[in-house]
Amino acid sequence: MRWLDRLFERSARRLADRSSRRGALARIGRTALGGAALFPVLPFDRTNPHAHAATKSEDTTACEYWRYCAFDGYLCSCCGGSPTTCPPGTDASTVSWVGTCRNPNDGRDYLISYNDCCGKSSCGRCFCNTNHGERPGYAMGIHNDINWCMANTTSTMFHCTTAVVVGVAKTG
Repeated sequence: MRWLDRLFERSARRLADRSSRRGALARIGRTALGGAALFPVLPFDRTNPHAHAATKSEDTTACEYWRYCAFDGYLCSCCGGSPTTCPPGTDASTVSWVGTCRNPNDGRDYLISYNDCCGKSSCGRCFCNTNHGERPGYAMGIHNDINWCMANTTSTMFHCTTAVVVGVAKTG
């Protein structure tokens, strides 16, 4: 057995004398890359499956924005305001309706308060009527198809609607 040990030791020493570790790593790398080129590259989908939904849900001037799931009116974000603020020259209605909408970015349900902005004539831009899961209006006080500005004492003219997150909806 000693002769086998000496044979392997001499072979290993000769190989070490003729090559360096860096050279050996380079050869291993070239072999690995050359071998990888022999395998077919399979096609795969690089698109983000949530990209379209996320982009769609972030546009506050589109009816598909996640907060607008129970919306009925003109978007204040198209009328000089934002999803949470009334445009200058208008005031939020003193009463509102509430919807529960799912945020696709975190998968949670949120209570959304829809407040009409009153004081100017109708905006006329970006009308949305998305009412997901709407039930028949059995009680007018909870339905979104009425002019909520009628409760205001200063002006009853409807201009646009905001969608303010009130909080996380409790489930179960």
